[in-house]
Amino acid sequence: MTAVKTLLLEGAGDALGFVAGALAGYGAGRLLGLELFAPGYGLASLVAIALVGLGGGLGLQLARRYLRPRPVQPPE
Repeated sequence: MTAVKTLLLEGAGDALGFVAGALAGYGAGRLLGLELFAPGYGLASLVAIALVGLGGGLGLQLARRYLRPRPVQPPE
């Protein structure tokens, strides 16, 4: 596989993991009754923003771990 194709797949995986994680964080906030797009920056809105950020970061890290090349084990 060429280097460009490898980098494109890695970037797409990172983006997909981040978006999926951010959506999961948004959903968790909604389940907790927090409104991300509430007017002003109240405590509930700030916690919802933090959940989206944490979810995005966790999703990115999970995608990177899942897509990381595994070392080849030599036969014994």
